Amino acid sequence: MKNLPLDHIGVAVRNIEEATRKYQELLGAEILHDEIVPSQKVKVRFLKHNNTKTELLEATEESSAVAKFLEKRGEGLHHIAFAVENIHQELSRMKNAGYQVLQEEPVPGAMDKLVFFIHPKSVGGILVEICQPRS
Repeated sequence: MKNLPLDHIGVAVRNIEEATRKYQELLGAEILHDEIVPSQKVKVRFLKHNNTKTELLEATEESSAVAKFLEKRGEGLHHIAFAVENIHQELSRMKNAGYQVLQEEPVPGAMDKLVFFIHPKSVGGILVEICQPRS
């Protein structure tokens, strides 16, 4: 069994500025990074609080997975992300173990990372992101 460290927690929000204010007030979170991720059709903001990162996700298009998530479930936990050293090896390992992966190959993600997602049906109802820095 692999020991994959937690990279961040993804939270779907309707308004990234309003959500930021709440996390700053609640946790004393600091803004770490802002970015638009065209491949996922989202605007993201990473917040840091203690040793934890939270990724706020706001849809930039109604056709995005985050927009559909918000429509169906409302704001809240979207995914949990784990860091790996070799994303291609982990993708192969997950496929071979029978997990339903949502991408055939890693795709560009926020903060210059490669990512792939595992369907919630494979992991007790939670969307899981596997990520690796490109550099």
